[in-house]
Amino acid sequence: MSKHWKPGKATVKLDTAPRPSRIRREPVRLNANVVAKPQRPLNYRELELYGGIAGILVFAALIAAMIIGLAVFTVFRGDPEADALKMRYSQCYNAQGPNCVLDGGTIYANGERVEIAGLDAPGIGDAKCDREHDRGVEAASELAELLNSGPVTIGKPFRDQNGRRVSKVEVKGRDVALKMIGDDVAHEANSGLAWCH
Repeated sequence: MSKHWKPGKATVKLDTAPRPSRIRREPVRLNANVVAKPQRPLNYRELELYGGIAGILVFAALIAAMIIGLAVFTVFRGDPEADALKMRYSQCYNAQGPNCVLDGGTIYANGERVEIAGLDAPGIGDAKCDREHDRGVEAASELAELLNSGPVTIGKPFRDQNGRRVSKVEVKGRDVALKMIGDDVAHEANSGLAWCH
């Protein structure tokens, strides 16, 4: 069953009179002598966490420095064998660099054709007989060996008596033309001697 309201009981009367407020209207002034509360010291777990993060950052920085150092070393380090191979004079039919010997009187230096001044060498591709061809191969082989024996100096090009654009070539300061003529694998320029006799 339900309870019914009985109006005979006394009720409480609410006070509607204004009460003084408890909220302060003026700002509170702080005492200048008040010292800031000290921060609590880090505990062991926090120190361990921060130490681990710092360790990871240092390790990552070291790895990055090693990778950059290795990259710089491999990019800028010269390969002595490759550099030596580039400087060598091989035969032009199997050249592996910018320098090669075409025949006993013609070379390519840094990719540019150079006719050697002061000599007449037997031909290979344009030989008039087998004897000239064989002597041309011998002269080209001798010239490559001579050029690889020391530093090569190539003079400024000029026109010889036949109108050819030639350059004086030296190895260790010695004239290549004189050496080739002395070794009897080339003739003096304009000598008129034939290779097919």
